[in-house]
Amino acid sequence: MPDRRNVLTPEALAMMDTIARTGSFAAAARELGKVPSALTYNVRQLEDALDVLLFDRSSRQAQLTAAGEELLTEGRRLLIEMDAVANRVRRVATGWETQLTIAVDVVMSQVTIFELCEAFYARCAEQNVEHGTRLRLRSEVLAGTWEALISGQADLAIGVGTQSQPPAGIEFALLGEMEFVFAVAPHHPLAAHEGPISDTELLRHRAVAVADSALRMSPITVNILPGQDVLTVSSTQAKIEAQIRCMGCGYIPEPMARPHVEAGRLVVKEVERSRQAAVLGYAWRAGVGSKGKRAPLGLALQWWLNQLESPATRRALLERHTGPWGG
Repeated sequence: MPDRRNVLTPEALAMMDTIARTGSFAAAARELGKVPSALTYNVRQLEDALDVLLFDRSSRQAQLTAAGEELLTEGRRLLIEMDAVANRVRRVATGWETQLTIAVDVVMSQVTIFELCEAFYARCAEQNVEHGTRLRLRSEVLAGTWEALISGQADLAIGVGTQSQPPAGIEFALLGEMEFVFAVAPHHPLAAHEGPISDTELLRHRAVAVADSALRMSPITVNILPGQDVLTVSSTQAKIEAQIRCMGCGYIPEPMARPHVEAGRLVVKEVERSRQAAVLGYAWRAGVGSKGKRAPLGLALQWWLNQLESPATRRALLERHTGPWGG
């Protein structure tokens, strides 16, 4: 029987993740640049070492057993921890992180985020940082933005809500408020409605909603009435497009709706139900040393936090939605 430590490697865990994500050995083999028989052999080595079955052989798809699901879950956690260890070692040696992952909620200004990325790379070049920090941007929605940070998949989250108290080890700061407006296409039935629109009337019309990207945390549903027909999309930009095409109605961040309202593609309507502005912020993982003491933050994260302290940057993230990437 193969030794567990010899076969339970980062490569093997990454292979399991690829097979589960792609749904088949053949697809995983293509992605990894291997032949399917090589993956089958590696999986059997894992199974022999752990003395369990990881995949259901009666299924034509790569269907994980309960043991396989557990290995996949723990394997993903271990891979994240391994990356974190490498990141901390690099940070101790140079002050700069190997990689900085930033989760950005879809309501944030994309043009501002990319301008910040440009400025970050320019700063690294000025400092002559060898093998500079790699940036990784994640697009998230609602609770998914928090989840990416809390689960360790992101170092910084921009655009998080204030629905819950940040857990230990997470720092939080306010960005500001974002107003939302109820908007429909000019040819939508509600566009001709006189006076504030009631919930009873709203219930008769399809809503467009952006799916919460959280996988483990409880997803957040906003302004959807019980029993209402819903078209669910993956981003606020897709939601706006659907509403312009008269496929439904719903609330849109006012800065994102503004150019479409001015161009006549959307009409803002008043509704009876009260709607408060969303209070948004940003959060980051605080540095923790080997003995539980507060460790200094990496230079890359410090740079981003310094930018976010600027009132102009905060305002741009909330309001600047026009430009090459902003619509």
